[in-house]
Parts: sequence; C-alpha cells; structure tokens
Amino acid sequence: MQNAMETETDTETTEVKRVLSRFKSDTGEVLPGGLLDLPVDITVDKLQLICNALLQEEDPVPLAFFVNDTEITASLEKCLEKNFSTSEDVVDIVYQLQAVFKVRAVTRCTGSLEGHKEAVISVSFSPDGQHLASGSGDTTVRFWDIHTQTPHFTCEGHKHWVLCIAWSPCGKKLISACKNGSIIMWDPESGKQVGKTMNGHKMWITYLSWEPYHSNPECRFFVSSSKDCDLRIWDSKLGQTSRVLAGHTKSVTCVKWGGGGLIYSASQDRSIKVWRATDGILCRTLEGHAHWVNTLALNTDYVLRTGPFYPLETSGDLSLLERAKKRYEAVGQEKLVSGSDDFTLFFWNPDKDKKPITRMTGHQQLINDVKFSPDGRLLASASFDKSIKLWEGSSGKYITSLRGHVQAVYSVSWSADSRLLVSGSADSTLKVWSIKTKKLAQDLPGHADEVYAVDWSPDGLRVASGGKDKILKLWQN
Repeated sequence: MQNAMETETDTETTEVKRVLSRFKSDTGEVLPGGLLDLPVDITVDKLQLICNALLQEEDPVPLAFFVNDTEITASLEKCLEKNFSTSEDVVDIVYQLQAVFKVRAVTRCTGSLEGHKEAVISVSFSPDGQHLASGSGDTTVRFWDIHTQTPHFTCEGHKHWVLCIAWSPCGKKLISACKNGSIIMWDPESGKQVGKTMNGHKMWITYLSWEPYHSNPECRFFVSSSKDCDLRIWDSKLGQTSRVLAGHTKSVTCVKWGGGGLIYSASQDRSIKVWRATDGILCRTLEGHAHWVNTLALNTDYVLRTGPFYPLETSGDLSLLERAKKRYEAVGQEKLVSGSDDFTLFFWNPDKDKKPITRMTGHQQLINDVKFSPDGRLLASASFDKSIKLWEGSSGKYITSLRGHVQAVYSVSWSADSRLLVSGSADSTLKVWSIKTKKLAQDLPGHADEVYAVDWSPDGLRVASGGKDKILKLWQN
C-alpha cells in the first residue's frame, strides 16, 4: 500500500508543468544563477526563498514578483499567458524590493485640534515625523504636540493669510510665507521667530522649497516662487535674497529644489523652467502644456524630504550626510512630472531633455496635485474631476483610476511604505486607498467642510488634515 501511494505521488510530480525562468530586477539586471527550471505552481513564498538566496541576503528581504506587469499573488501559473509554450519560452520574473516595515491604514480620528480662527491651508509633519505644523488664513503658524494633541506654540508675525510652510531637511527650522509676500523662519522648539522677516516678493508667495540636506547639511538656503513671476533664492542665515531667478512671464505656481543642483519652476505661462542653483543660470525651458502648470513632483521628493531620517532604518556607521547622499543616489535619475489646467500631465527627464518622455491623458478636469510614491515606482494625480489616477513611476503609463470622492480632490499623500494613499477632497472627507487592491481601504468623514491639505507622517504612524472648517484633525490606526 505504502509503495502504491509513493508511486502515485511520483506520477503526480512528473505531471507538474515546468518553465525555464530567470529573475530580473525592476531596473532590468538579470540575477546571476542562469536559467532556473521551476514548476509552474511555485508559490510566492518559495520564490522569496530562491530569490533571496540568489541575492545572497543574510536577512531575507520582502520582495514582490511580476510577470508581464502582473503581480504574482498566489502561484506563477496564474500569471502565465494561455498561449505560453512551457518548453521553449523563458519567463522573466521581475522582483521588486518592498519596504521592510508596513504602514497600517489610518482608521479613526484621534484628535480634532482647534485654535485656528480661519481655514487651515497647509499641514506638514517634520522630516522625522515628530513635529507637526500648520498655516492658516488667520495669519498664524501653529506647532502642535502630536502625542498630547494640543497646541505647542502659536506663531504670530504675518499680516496676511499664511499660504505655504516648509520644514528644513534637518527638521530644526520651519519657514512660512504669506499673501503679502513675506517669509518668516521659526524655531519649532521655542515657537519664536528666527532672524528678521524676509521681504522681496511684490506679490503673494505660492511655494517654498529647501536646498537638499546632502547638498548642504547646514540647511541654509531655500527657494520661493511668487505670483510676481519671480523666484528668489534666500540665505536663511542672513535673512536676505541671495539671487533672483527671473524669466517667467506669469505667476510661478510651484518650485522644487532637486537633488542634483537644479531648481524646477512651473508657471501660469504654461512652461517649466530648469535653473542651475549655484549661479541662477537658466538651463532649459520645458514646453508642451496648453494651459497653466499647477504642480510638480520629483521621483526624489520623498528622499529629499526625509534626507538623513528614515523610519525604522538603522544608520549603521554612516553619518547623517552620507546617509542622505546614499539614499538620494539610490533613486537613480531624477524624473519630473508636471500637472496642468489642460487636464494632462507630462513626464520629463528635466536634466537632459527639453522634450517630454510622454504625455499622460485621461483626467477630465484640471490637475491639482501630483505625488510620486516614496519608492518612486508609482505616481498619483489628483484632479477636480473627483478622481485620483495611478501611473507607473518609471514610464508614466496609466494604471487605474481611484473613484469614490463626490467633489474635487485637492491633495494626496503617500504612506512611507508606498502601499497606501490618502486623499483630501472638497466633499469634506479623507479616503485611504490600498495600492494592492486599487480600491478604497478606509473612508474618513469628520471634517465639516472642504479638506484643503493632508500629510502622512514620514514614520507612517499618523495622518494630519486641515481645511475650511478651521480644524486640524489627526488620524491613526
């Protein structure tokens, strides 16, 4: 009887189809080890073991596997095409490194932070996720204690609406800019103004961006964009303009200080300009949009934001500067995406080409916000057409649309592990989306009016939102 069962098992084993396969990284490098003869019913867990062995990882790292852009969720067989010839064809199994830690979806409001007397226009966590700041139409900036969920400091100094705020990459300074064109720097530990108020812009300021930590760990310089058509590079130590970048003919809507020494600016003149940060020389003008350019995103945004900080990662022997540099270099070539009132996005290689890599269409209304996922593999765009669209971060290829909001979507923010996305809308709700299922993971009602700003803390633990109801809300699992 025992022999009969063994023979039967052997027969079953021989009938399992096998395929020649090889592992490839998502950048196209083939793993050493040559062709592997694998059973088609091999599971994800077994692929993890084999791939980690070939990578010679002492501690196994979590990986995701894809065949023809389809993720293997159960076994290899489910992803193979029906017309696939198992005897001759070689299957390329593309592996992607996943974040070691996992962020859990925020599910409930843990605090409604009152104090602002007008709409909350911007909210932002510090690079280490330990501090939270907000800017409001009531002319104040507020620092909040995220643990006790109470106000730390109310910072008064602006004479008009605070339109934007930005943390320095070291997390020790915060700058805010208002509708009067003034910029003030604050110390988050004391809530006091640092230095004098910086004036120079003739109209209101639309965006602020710091020089990356790996370029200058002193975190001394930042750039501002304004409705007066100019950009200004500021020396925060001296409290004065060090350079004016003039060239746009209409309001500058967004500015990003890239990791390779370039500054990118978007404008209502329908162009994006690329400037050299060291001397302010205009390198090139990127044209193609048919209407105002509203927003820009870099695939390096997350590593530039968190610089030397990284949740749940040990620094080893690296200095903060080396760590920030290593993380930036690991991203590879800096890519740029622009979103416009013409309902399209453009994908650029901004340090090399004037022509876009691709034009991304599908939105039915203006595009208000665009963000690369922290790992750079995905891109999310938010539009007044009530939808969020997901795109491939390497090519700009359309993936899917996330629908559920019933009004314009104003802003989106990614979880640190790139597995979740939160969106804020004019319909007064936040929504959390699962990237794996491409579906709504959590509906978060609670605001009494439009939600203008959302931010997911870099440590992944909480989401902050603010809006027209003058309330700041904190959300956690």
